[in-house]
Amino acid sequence: MITNGTAAYGMYSRHVALPDVVGALNKAGFTNQDICLVLSPAHPDAAAIHDANVFPARGTDSTVTARMIGWFSRFGAVVIPTVGLFVRSHAYLQALLNEQNVPSLSQGCRTLVGLGFSPDDAKRIGSRLSDVGALIYVSCRESEKALGVIELLRRTGAHEAASLESLRTASAAAA
Repeated sequence: MITNGTAAYGMYSRHVALPDVVGALNKAGFTNQDICLVLSPAHPDAAAIHDANVFPARGTDSTVTARMIGWFSRFGAVVIPTVGLFVRSHAYLQALLNEQNVPSLSQGCRTLVGLGFSPDDAKRIGSRLSDVGALIYVSCRESEKALGVIELLRRTGAHEAASLESLRTASAAAA
């Protein structure tokens, strides 16, 4: 779990231009190191990585793959369950590779638990992620900043946007 405060996330369809969302987050003061993308393997941005080959066939254009890898490598982390993992941030590395992440969950759900989601929320969001396409997770140092991120994520087309703090509060209230 990222421990430097709280986090906000937004779920996006595979048709939303993720660079536009990231650009809006950057303009709001968040660096790419604060951002983790979790993409469905079926997401168009993940396809370039999924189809990457060390020895590209003659006549194929590998510049799209190279450009996508370059873009992914700028973030705190990018996770494409069953395909690959790009990690630049030490905090995300620790969170995503934590062996205590519930081994009975699928790889994508374990990723979400590592980011701080409860196992129940990880299952719910993980199943939606395979349908929706992308989750953008933003580490915030203060919970007040998470509220602004939630609003920004909603304005940029998120189907669901919340903070981990609000999920924990809702779970506690339901118990």
